[in-house]
Amino acid sequence: MSTSTLKVALIGNPNTGKTSVFNQLTGLNQKVGNYPGITVDKKQGVSKLSPSVKATILDLPGTYSLNASSLDENVVIELLMNKNDKDFPDVAVVVTEVENLKRNLLLFTQIKDLEIPTILVINMSDRMEQKGITLDIPYLEKELKTKIALVSSRKKTGIENLKNLIINYKELSTEPCLNASEIDPDYFNNLRHTFPNQLLYKLWLVITQDVNFGNLHRNEVSIQSFVKSEAELKRLQQKETIKRYQFINDVLKVGYTVNREAATDIRARLDRVLTHKFFGYIIFFGILLLIFQSIFSWSSIPMDFIDESFASLSAYAAENLPPGLLTDLISEGIIPGLGGIIIFIPQIAFLFLFISILEESGYMSRVVFLMDKIMRRFGLSGKSVVPLISGTACAIPAIMAARNIESWKERLITILVTPFTTCSARLPVYAILISLIIPEKHLLGIFNLQGLTLMTLYLLGFGMAIFSAYILNKILKVKGKSYFVIEMPDYKVPLFKNVALNVIEKTKAFVFGAGKIILALSVILWFLGSHGPGGNFKNAEQIIEQELAQNKISGEKEDLVASYKLENSYIGIIGKSIEPVIRPLGYDWKIGIAVVTSFAAREVFVGTLATIYSVGSHSEEETTIKNRMNAEINPITGGKVFNLATGVSLLLFYAFAMQCISTLAITKKETNSWKWPMIQLVFMSGFAYVVSLVAYQILQ
Repeated sequence: MSTSTLKVALIGNPNTGKTSVFNQLTGLNQKVGNYPGITVDKKQGVSKLSPSVKATILDLPGTYSLNASSLDENVVIELLMNKNDKDFPDVAVVVTEVENLKRNLLLFTQIKDLEIPTILVINMSDRMEQKGITLDIPYLEKELKTKIALVSSRKKTGIENLKNLIINYKELSTEPCLNASEIDPDYFNNLRHTFPNQLLYKLWLVITQDVNFGNLHRNEVSIQSFVKSEAELKRLQQKETIKRYQFINDVLKVGYTVNREAATDIRARLDRVLTHKFFGYIIFFGILLLIFQSIFSWSSIPMDFIDESFASLSAYAAENLPPGLLTDLISEGIIPGLGGIIIFIPQIAFLFLFISILEESGYMSRVVFLMDKIMRRFGLSGKSVVPLISGTACAIPAIMAARNIESWKERLITILVTPFTTCSARLPVYAILISLIIPEKHLLGIFNLQGLTLMTLYLLGFGMAIFSAYILNKILKVKGKSYFVIEMPDYKVPLFKNVALNVIEKTKAFVFGAGKIILALSVILWFLGSHGPGGNFKNAEQIIEQELAQNKISGEKEDLVASYKLENSYIGIIGKSIEPVIRPLGYDWKIGIAVVTSFAAREVFVGTLATIYSVGSHSEEETTIKNRMNAEINPITGGKVFNLATGVSLLLFYAFAMQCISTLAITKKETNSWKWPMIQLVFMSGFAYVVSLVAYQILQ
């Protein structure tokens, strides 16, 4: 049986549950990329609507209307206007939320004017009884000239009906809901007669927005008879919005009723506590403490299992595969390198689990509202909170999120300081170092010292971001004032499916993104560590035998040969050459190599050390990464390499240094200049060096 594929665009305001509907339709059959030429997320998924029909679902960025004010909203407009776009939808599905239907319907009426087959989804229908809401669906369908799917993502109801409506999209009316051109009949009639083959509302969008479609550009439309000042266009847009809301009000007077006495709402009472000017911060601090305690406590068992498994696998490969370069590559390069990143999957997953729960529950919006009060004291826009908070996952999308800040200088400051926020890539480095230098003890019998240390590092990064913003604000002398507007969604019990999909998607992206780099670097590092120039490397065995005979050194011959070879390999020569620069920080040449390679991605630090120590050891015993790092001895002092002074120095270095080439690239793209990423690199790395130097010299 042949299967046809429909193209469906999922559109809606933020906080309408659009992502929940997308997840219900697609499940795990989804992927995230970027729109060509821009760094706006493009989320697509596949849904099997029936045995013979499947659909490609495109989840478009959230937008309040087709009057674009951001790059994200421009993406929505340009797609819906260009029929030649490969993603142009056969049917548009507009997701609304039952409690804010009036506001959500503005976007719906605009899309209807584009004469695209459009289905209206009214989400969160399970809240209707609690809120005392009654809907007259037949009446609403008649007035809005569409079909309506009443959906509850939480109760998993209405999705099958939505699928059927999508399959039968050709039966939908493409007639607009209202005649918006009545706001200025003469102007629009003139426009219609001049361009008889073009859709009137598309022409209007081309005139009022910085967008194009097909072969028609603004310059062609802006001929003398259509020239209007910016103020006149704004007034017409306002008239259009008013006319749409008048129509929506008239429809909802009949089709949407609310029994206020039946409505029960504890949101206001919760907000009074959670956004309180004192207790709100205490509660947030307590939640952070719980998160970081759990990250260490809950993940220890699976992490130990993964660490031991990779050590066993490496030893098994060395013992059972035929001797040779390929076996050495697998046992000393690939397996230890990959083990150095996979070991942190439990901690990464728990971090994203907590972040997803906070977002799904509606609490994260309250955190943003709380932190806005602090931001303004340091010269940042209230909208800067979103990038700084989302930077705990990754700095790249966090920097992209700064686009909605209207003031260029405030946006620039936000972009420059966001990398100070501790991202998930730093977590592997923090986790392994904390476990080496901080004892697994509890303060007051409750608080895990390792968890407290991790939280301190997160707060340190956030504090440095705020302090840097304050300094930049003084230097750049930001003038003017921006206003912070955020919608407070209702509190919800997080949907397990949404949380699980988010955790799987983010963890998978982290592992595969880092895994590609780890694998490539592991092979390169193994080669550099297993080969070397000159006679010292080639004649290592004879040299060690001679020194053993003269009692100049002592120890197991095989281990001494392996260590000597490593020091005289290509990677050893590189490490020794940079050692004078990093020695004052407490780092030896092996740590120096790991610091340099982690510029590709911070999490590479642990994988690099795992590879180097594997190459430098002749032992085929099952030794975990943590044990190898813990056993490393400083030949000069005779003490452990990873002691308290060196560990703290490394933690501070990674807390402040710009160790991510991808972040520099996105800064360049967003600022359209190499000047700002270079300033970012020099300042952050220089500051990290000085702080690490001071810390090591004090603690050693």
